[in-house]
Amino acid sequence: MHLPWAARSLFAVATVAFQAVSAHNIVLPAHGIECFHESLHRDDKMTVTFQTGDREFGSAGNLDVDFWMLNPSGGYEVNERSVSTGDHSFTAHTDGKYTYCFGNQHWGANTKEVSFNVHGVVYVSESEMPSDPIEAEGTTIQDSLLIDFHPIQATAKLTMPSAVRKLSDLLAQVKDEQQYIIMRERTHRNTAESTNARVKWWNLFVIGVVLGESLFQVWWLRRFFEVKRVV
Repeated sequence: MHLPWAARSLFAVATVAFQAVSAHNIVLPAHGIECFHESLHRDDKMTVTFQTGDREFGSAGNLDVDFWMLNPSGGYEVNERSVSTGDHSFTAHTDGKYTYCFGNQHWGANTKEVSFNVHGVVYVSESEMPSDPIEAEGTTIQDSLLIDFHPIQATAKLTMPSAVRKLSDLLAQVKDEQQYIIMRERTHRNTAESTNARVKWWNLFVIGVVLGESLFQVWWLRRFFEVKRVV
């Protein structure tokens, strides 16, 4: 029994490498810390991308947070202060638990929303890697699909498993960009609504001051021209 060409390609990708992508949104309170961890093996690759937004109406607009990542021995893989976005990749040098944290402990900090994505690629050595049926047949992207796919065309001998992994990476990047656009739109909308509210209340205050001043002037003028008679 022979597997269909597409099924063999997907089977090869599943056995050669495993890539995991997870997206999260958290609310980070003022002066709070949120930490997460991933258990990795040596030579596994991990990428964390994040950006901050603000759901609070009328906030000051400060979106900076602290981000750091610790390896199993307690050393820093990443340590950034006062950032609103980040994109960090690293390769695990030892087996163990890798912890990454978001801190919102700045003076005058307000509640923030943090959207972050975690990409992981499990390393598989060549000795553990099964034979690739597509590569054995010498089938390439151009030979199999007969399409012009410019981002992959530069690799003349790129096999279908590699192409599928490349497509997975590209889709993950598109998803990250969409999350970024959503977050920025929400932040800009909150800023615009906050500005409109402040302008509205300032105008009401100015109107009240003008009315009060007008009433005071009328009262003062009437009192100034008032004639007093002594009987």
